Amino acid sequence: MLEALKEEVFKANLDLVKHGLVIFTWGNASAIDRSKGLFVIKPSGVDYDIMKPSDMVVCDMNGNVVDGTLKPSSDMPTHLYLYQHFKEIGGVVHTHSTYATAWAQAGVGIPNIGTTHADYFAQDIPCTRQMNEEEVFGAYERDTGKVIIERFNGIKPLEVPGVLVHNHGPFSWGNDVHNAVHNAVVMEQVAKMASISLSVNPALKMNPLLIKKHYERKHGKNAYYGQ
Repeated sequence: MLEALKEEVFKANLDLVKHGLVIFTWGNASAIDRSKGLFVIKPSGVDYDIMKPSDMVVCDMNGNVVDGTLKPSSDMPTHLYLYQHFKEIGGVVHTHSTYATAWAQAGVGIPNIGTTHADYFAQDIPCTRQMNEEEVFGAYERDTGKVIIERFNGIKPLEVPGVLVHNHGPFSWGNDVHNAVHNAVVMEQVAKMASISLSVNPALKMNPLLIKKHYERKHGKNAYYGQ
């Protein structure tokens, strides 16, 4: 079932390792087939060195496993919640990459202070609020998705394709799983750049005209970047 999508998700998960975003089993990627109402996600706790495309797990939009012999990632309910509420996305990635996770642990969004950031994100990368006792000890993974959706009130998810979950780490998404991986790589790099820049000049401010220019030349209706 969904063999081609399993291959894509498998490769996307390996790409997280290739790009240095994941060590051990600290991450996961998924992709959705909206026409079938199914999504494919990495299995829980399986070492990347032995993982196979056939190990990928297919779930329905109620979170039930419909194909696969292994348990889905423990973050599956978060991915599901994002798919349910961000109708335009096709892939989700979660990592514990060093710099983005450091910003998440600090509970601070990544400020848009350079054109690299602005090429991919129309504004700061937001951080969610802290989760309360009911959320932490109740449906924790689902409610991780809930606080993300809450934080994105008024923000278009494809204009800001990533978030920091307070005390936890980054999630990214895109129109497909490979785009979600790409955005995860960018998030880590701009988090690193922001850390260094603010250590040099804590009071720096970005020219908002440059944010608008750089985002729109790649993503606006008159975009002209690239072939």
